[in-house]
Amino acid sequence: MIRVVVAGSGGWVGKALVPAVAAAKDLVLAAALSPRSAGQDAGTAAGIAPLGVTVAASLAEALDTPSDVVIDYTRPDVVKSHVLTAIEAGRRVVVGTSGLGAADYLEIENLALKHRVGVVAAGNFSITATLLKRFALVAARYVPDVEIVDYAGAGKLDAPSGTARELAETLAAIRGASTARPVDDVAGIPATRGAAVGGGAGVQVHAVRLPSYVLSCEALFGLPDERLTIRHDAGSSALPYVAGTLLAVRRVMDIAGLVRGLDTLID
Repeated sequence: MIRVVVAGSGGWVGKALVPAVAAAKDLVLAAALSPRSAGQDAGTAAGIAPLGVTVAASLAEALDTPSDVVIDYTRPDVVKSHVLTAIEAGRRVVVGTSGLGAADYLEIENLALKHRVGVVAAGNFSITATLLKRFALVAARYVPDVEIVDYAGAGKLDAPSGTARELAETLAAIRGASTARPVDDVAGIPATRGAAVGGGAGVQVHAVRLPSYVLSCEALFGLPDERLTIRHDAGSSALPYVAGTLLAVRRVMDIAGLVRGLDTLID
C-alpha cells in the first residue's frame, strides 16, 4: 500500500482526490492538510463518509504521520517550501500546484537526487491537457512560429498557468527560429506582445484572466496562408485531474530525481 498525504485537501482538486485515494485498493490516505478545514475529518470535509483521518493545519503536522508520497495542490506561494520540506523528510512528491519556474525545478531536482526520492510535477494532470502538449510538440517540429494564449478565472493567483508555462518551456527547447519581429523592435507598447517563456528567445505567452473561465490553453501556430490552433478547455469539475495524479503517485515510487509532465508517464 502507498501511504498518501493530500496537501490542499480542502481545495478544488484536493476535495476530489481525497475520496479517490480512499477508494483505491493500492493507496491509503495517511494524512491531509488544509488550514481552513483543520481539525475536521478528511472524509467529512470532502463530502463523503468519515475516514478517521484528521485534517492537519500545516505540512509539518501532516508529516508527523508515516507516509510515502505527498500530493501538493495548494498555492503558488507555498508549493516550493512544501516540496523541499517533503523531500527533506524523505517523502516522494507529486506536484499539481502551478507557479514554479525552471530555477525552482532545478533546485527541487538537485535535492531529490540528494535524498534519492522522486518528484513528478505537471502543469496539468488531465489526459486531454497532456495530449495538447503532445500534439503541440509534434506541430513545433514543422511550424516554428508559435504563441500561447492562457485563459483562467479572474481570481487565479499566478500567470501564466502551470499548463501554459510548462508547454512554453518545452516548446522553446525544440522549435525553430521565429519569423516574428523581435519584441524589442515593436513600436507602441511592447508589453502587449506577452512574455517570453522558456530558454533562448522563448515562446510568447499571453495570459487572459476573466470571469467564467476555468482553465483553457491555446497553442497557435502560423505559416504563410495557413494556421493551426490546438486548444484544451477544462470544465468545472476537478475529476479530469484525479486519474493523472494517481498515476503519478504510483509511478513516483520508482523514480529518483525530477520528472516533469504527465506525458513522460503515459507511454
